[in-house]
Amino acid sequence: MKPKTSPKLPLTDPERASLRKNKVKIRDILDYAPDELEVLLGVEPERAKELYALAEFQTIPSVGIKFAEDLVFLGYYSISELKGKDGAELTNLYERKKGFWIDSCVEDQFRLVVHYANTRDNSKSWWNFTPERKAFRAQYGYPDDRPETCWYDVYKAGKEGN
Repeated sequence: MKPKTSPKLPLTDPERASLRKNKVKIRDILDYAPDELEVLLGVEPERAKELYALAEFQTIPSVGIKFAEDLVFLGYYSISELKGKDGAELTNLYERKKGFWIDSCVEDQFRLVVHYANTRDNSKSWWNFTPERKAFRAQYGYPDDRPETCWYDVYKAGKEGN
């Protein structure tokens, strides 16, 4: 599915220059397979795969570049890889990998992308999954190995260090 607007991509200056040289617009990135992007951009296969994934994830309603990067951080490179996954489990894995717990709305985002991967229903946004998340967490809580540090303490510490 082609995005309605150009995806936000963390392109380097040489990558942007390669796109211009090849007359490829950012909004058209998904018209190329990752192996074609590798040649067009002159990048390693992993980088081309990452850029394609970042663009593809942004075709999901209410998913922007930051959350797309979170999905890649977890090792996902396509919407189809999220089929059959569980939003709560993705949240738990994400928190363990980050080393801190995240804002609850991020779990709603994980639930959204799983829903979208399974149904291709683009009528929902992340906030439509808040009641589902609240009911699930009220019943099951969080895993015993959930990090103790919260995201806003990490953010605050980062701001104070600057």
